[in-house]
Amino acid sequence: MRFARGSVSHMTPVPPVDLVAVILAALLNPVVIVVAFWMGRRADQWQKLPVAAFAGACAGALVAYMAARVGLIGATQLDRTPGGVVIAQFVFGLVWAFLGHRFFRR
Repeated sequence: MRFARGSVSHMTPVPPVDLVAVILAALLNPVVIVVAFWMGRRADQWQKLPVAAFAGACAGALVAYMAARVGLIGATQLDRTPGGVVIAQFVFGLVWAFLGHRFFRR
C-alpha cells in the first residue's frame, strides 16, 4: 500500500514475544516431562529418543491448547508463539527422554 508523502500509518506496533514465557511454558509442562521420560525409558535404541521428544511435545501442546481453550490457564503471552513453544518442548523433551533412557531404562 502506498502512502502519500507525509502521511503516517495507523497500524499499531506488535509487541515482541516474551521468550522467557515461551521457555517456561515448555520447561514446566508436566505432560511433556511424563510422556518424553516414559517413552525414553521404554526405548531400546537411542535413535528413538527424538520420536519420544516429539510425542511429548505434541501431547504437551495439545493439553496446553485444551487448558487455554477451557480457561484453566491464562496463556495470553503465548497466543502468538505456538510454534516456538512446540520447538522448545521438543528440545526439553529430548533432554527428558535422554535422562529416562540413560538412567532409568528397563
